[in-house]
Amino acid sequence: MSDIHIDGLTKQFDDVTAVDDISLDIDSGEFLVFVGPSGCGKSTTLRMIAGLESITSGELRIGERRVNELAPKERSIAMVFQNYALYPHMTGAENMKFGMKSVSDYTDDEIDERVREAAEILDIPELLERKPKELSGGERQRVAIGRAIVREPDVFLLDEPLSNLDAKLRVQMRAELLQLHREIDATTLYVTHDQTEAMTLGDRVAVLNDGQIEQVDPPQVLYDYPATRFVAEFIGSPAMNVVPIELHGDGDGVSARHEAFDLPLPDAGDLAGHSGGASLGVRPEDVSLARNVDGERWTFEAEVSVTEPLGESLLLHCLIGDDEIHVKAEARSEINAGDVIELGVDEERLHVFDESGDAIYHSSPRERTAEDVETRAEH
Repeated sequence: MSDIHIDGLTKQFDDVTAVDDISLDIDSGEFLVFVGPSGCGKSTTLRMIAGLESITSGELRIGERRVNELAPKERSIAMVFQNYALYPHMTGAENMKFGMKSVSDYTDDEIDERVREAAEILDIPELLERKPKELSGGERQRVAIGRAIVREPDVFLLDEPLSNLDAKLRVQMRAELLQLHREIDATTLYVTHDQTEAMTLGDRVAVLNDGQIEQVDPPQVLYDYPATRFVAEFIGSPAMNVVPIELHGDGDGVSARHEAFDLPLPDAGDLAGHSGGASLGVRPEDVSLARNVDGERWTFEAEVSVTEPLGESLLLHCLIGDDEIHVKAEARSEINAGDVIELGVDEERLHVFDESGDAIYHSSPRERTAEDVETRAEH
């Protein structure tokens, strides 16, 4: 396995900048996920690392080598694509072997042994003699992954490999990919638009937007301390509630003022001199019925417009003034559209963003918990 150093990586297609001057260091053995909306540049970044797209500017190093001009087969990488890219006329074993001679000096017997070992790891020995048309989507995906790992790459690249699978199989395959990562011990880069995949798989997650990296952090830090409004609203389902506010400072501290509330912000002295617009962010699970909140300082009224039973909870769409927020209530709460309810917020889970979208305040300082966050993979 190898570390990866990305410095100022840029990709332009004519007048369009798909990847805009990104820099990132990826540790050897790390599982890093690129996540973001369609067109944000995540797949293009992966393809530049793979050598499938040329680099307009910047430097890419895998281990100690600069690889900008190296062909894909010289980079010690293996890639799994969204569409599997299996040859329909070849068996599973033949697909896994394909190209091995061009990237290694293995003998036929050694290649056969590596295919058998990969098939055992992926639990697909019985699929080796079948052709792709005889395989399910999940089985084809396993063969495609097997084709990648037989090469023993230093870097393992996966471009939305689970997007064609049904929901149940995606959950199963996520667990299998984590186990596979531990077994093959390769630096792994994974691209997805699915934030659940990003949060469950990555040691760290890099959130991309418009060709730039908004934030890179372990999943829980990313969720608890979004660096920008974009990250706050992209990570989490339902998304973080973000409403416009005015910050008001006086001798008693700083408060967030909205037509529906005036909430004090704990330890927000640094915001006292802030000028310009701002937004308050709070996640749906951090808003609750006021009876579940200690004290009255963080409560306000809202009108329920829609209720969505989710099984484990009841999602409320509520209006506060002209703004809508989402609230996760207890599953069997007797609340209906049209009800006016009193809500409270967790004062330790408030976030403020400035006009540019940058986070300027978290009511629970990151230093309080970030040191407790550990990566889950054992390298």
